[in-house]
Amino acid sequence: MSRVTPGIAADVVQREELAMRRMTESLVEDLSENVPVDQVTSAVGAAHTRFEGKPIREFVPILVERIVRRELADPEPTVRIPAPAAVRAAGQEPTEPGAGGAHRRVVSRRAVVPLSIGAVGVVAAVVAGSALWPGADEAAVAAPAAPTVVRGVVGSEKVAFFQDERVVRVLADNGVRVEVEPAGSRQIATTVDLDQYDFAFPSSSPAAERIQRQRAVTTKYTPFASPIAIATYRPIADLLTAAGVIRPGPVATFDMNKYLELTAAGVQWDDLPGNTTYPVAKNILVSTTDPRTSNSAAMYLSIASYVANDHTIVRGDTAEAHVLPVLSKLFLAQGYTDNSSEGPFNQYLANGMGPTPLVCIYEAQFVGAAGEGRITPDMVLTYPTPTVLSNHTLVPLTATGDTIGALLTENPELRRLAAEHGFRTGDNAQFAAVATEREVAVPADLIDIVDVPAYDTLEHLLDGVAAAYN
Repeated sequence: MSRVTPGIAADVVQREELAMRRMTESLVEDLSENVPVDQVTSAVGAAHTRFEGKPIREFVPILVERIVRRELADPEPTVRIPAPAAVRAAGQEPTEPGAGGAHRRVVSRRAVVPLSIGAVGVVAAVVAGSALWPGADEAAVAAPAAPTVVRGVVGSEKVAFFQDERVVRVLADNGVRVEVEPAGSRQIATTVDLDQYDFAFPSSSPAAERIQRQRAVTTKYTPFASPIAIATYRPIADLLTAAGVIRPGPVATFDMNKYLELTAAGVQWDDLPGNTTYPVAKNILVSTTDPRTSNSAAMYLSIASYVANDHTIVRGDTAEAHVLPVLSKLFLAQGYTDNSSEGPFNQYLANGMGPTPLVCIYEAQFVGAAGEGRITPDMVLTYPTPTVLSNHTLVPLTATGDTIGALLTENPELRRLAAEHGFRTGDNAQFAAVATEREVAVPADLIDIVDVPAYDTLEHLLDGVAAAYN
């Protein structure tokens, strides 16, 4: 007769029963020299009874084994994983001996095993003992274990999120500690050695798609997104409003068609009529990151390519050849560009409109900086028309990396904290409330959004711009 709580899924019941049988066979084999078989099986049954009615089942066989070994005075108790099926259900990976007696994870790149949030919670709860199973024998509960360290390489705009103490605490409550290193999204997809990481978290779906192709991974998570925006200053916004580029309103917009007309004509700032606030002999250009390495520049290129291609997504060699001269001019005239989006945005925050009058950023960066009190009254957020939505996409490379993707997607507290960092998580009301509290005018619903070109087309365009640098 099953001792599992009624209502538990049949597959969970089957896994536990299989694990219990295998655990019992192992105990009988280990203890047979000193303890009769019927005494072992009787002790197993009695210990299993203690967990009747408990809703979380994954680690019941482990606790039963510990109780039985203690009661039957096994001098060297060992903790056995219940069974391969149960192990995989709990998201654990098999190990094999490594150098110096250590063990390393053995992970299939083709079939990353997801670790459910419930299973992660079980790990934390098991070490809490009676908090999970009131009345369980405390001696049978393992000593608290250190959180599992999970390493990731992420777009630089997400580093602050992972370093937030509140995020760290939520992750620790779920048994994991995340260590991240920043890199440009295209760098992550092309040059970063991903073998040393558990997950890759670039800032766009094209970069993630490239990683998935290279690593033969089908799993991905998109826990949050952010549209491309253009940050400027009030005097510059006034100048470009007069020039017809910026359209003021409840949410200011940046007319990409009019902007490309100015750049094509080689108009400089001091050519603008009545310009007494920024009369410099420099081209009117939006500062970006390096398109060869960074996603935000690639997204900006996607917008410009759409407008330059008569408001049509670029497809095919002819269209690519048509737009490449326009795109190259937007980047080559900038001079030095950073590898990741934090560089130009930090310059915007620190240096004023002199060096960076217009900066391509993620909306999340501006909203997040407003929450830190770094946005001054003369700073203005505008939205290019059209714009693109940059879907921050996590690709798990190991089972523990999959854990992070699931947590970021499903944990309500992490989603709330992501909104506080300026990201859109699918809950428009939550994001709008954050922006309103920080007095940042944002569109509640994104309407004028275009798709990025297909993966291969975008790569061709980026390679074409990169070739122009040389």
